[in-house]
Amino acid sequence: MATSKITYNGGLRTSSVHERSGDEIITDAPVDNKGKGEAFSPTDLLATSLGNCMLTTIGIAGDEHGFDITGATCEITKIMAANPRKVEEIIAVLHFPSNNYSDKDKKMIEKAANTCPVIYSLHPDLKKTVSFNY
Repeated sequence: MATSKITYNGGLRTSSVHERSGDEIITDAPVDNKGKGEAFSPTDLLATSLGNCMLTTIGIAGDEHGFDITGATCEITKIMAANPRKVEEIIAVLHFPSNNYSDKDKKMIEKAANTCPVIYSLHPDLKKTVSFNY
């Protein structure tokens, strides 16, 4: 089964349907690249998927090792390069709820974030700046 089906809707907009769940994501070209910026751009999704993956992987580690990150957030900043046009850097700032995380928990959190599948899938030249706030 395919993962998703993507349709070009015109006007630099796409709709992507997740085949298994039916969930839909709309993308628009960003304002700085002839778009309206009314939805995530494809490169926004690329950068955002890093934060999603980090939090999910940390959540799995928490389930396995007895700590809870419910309410944790990740702020993503995407920095574009001009020539060639590509994502140059992703800055991920993770914030965790007050939970008295032990040093061992923090090490597991940071390892999980820095070894998530998306971070391994991104090109090594793409700068990834990650910080943790407990």
